[in-house]
Amino acid sequence: MAHGDRKITSKRGTRNCGWGNTQKHRGAGSRGGRGMAGGYKHKWSYVSKYMPDHFGRYGFKMPLKMIHEDITINVGDIESRIGSFISEGKAQLKDNIYHIDLSAMGFDKLLASGKVTKAYEIKVEKSSAPAVEKIKKAGGNVVLTGEAVAEAVVQAPKKAK
Repeated sequence: MAHGDRKITSKRGTRNCGWGNTQKHRGAGSRGGRGMAGGYKHKWSYVSKYMPDHFGRYGFKMPLKMIHEDITINVGDIESRIGSFISEGKAQLKDNIYHIDLSAMGFDKLLASGKVTKAYEIKVEKSSAPAVEKIKKAGGNVVLTGEAVAEAVVQAPKKAK
């Protein structure tokens, strides 16, 4: 681009290029610092009026050791991957029933998405109620271990005297 075609030629050669005093267009000194600089000092009136929750801590952050998301698997996934589970030694076929220990495979919960056409004996820590129904309709069984068993016992109705 030729020098004469630039838009900024009108102010070139002047000391302040249209900014008035030279200090007004140098650094961040004319605006009291960059960003939130001076938020506890000379910009405090702005912060206290327009950003009252800017400083301080609010709420809490849960410790990472308390956060646990269940690793889930659907009954349809088991149905489609049963061949690889048997070849890897993660499942066994006995009396036309596939025996699978999902807890040993790293899964925490069994979910109900998909179809079940074979009989399964599945050990897992937690399971959804529709998943248990699907497995039982196909002639299988779900054995719950861990916390799910304790919850089921607590929620069981008490016998009347």
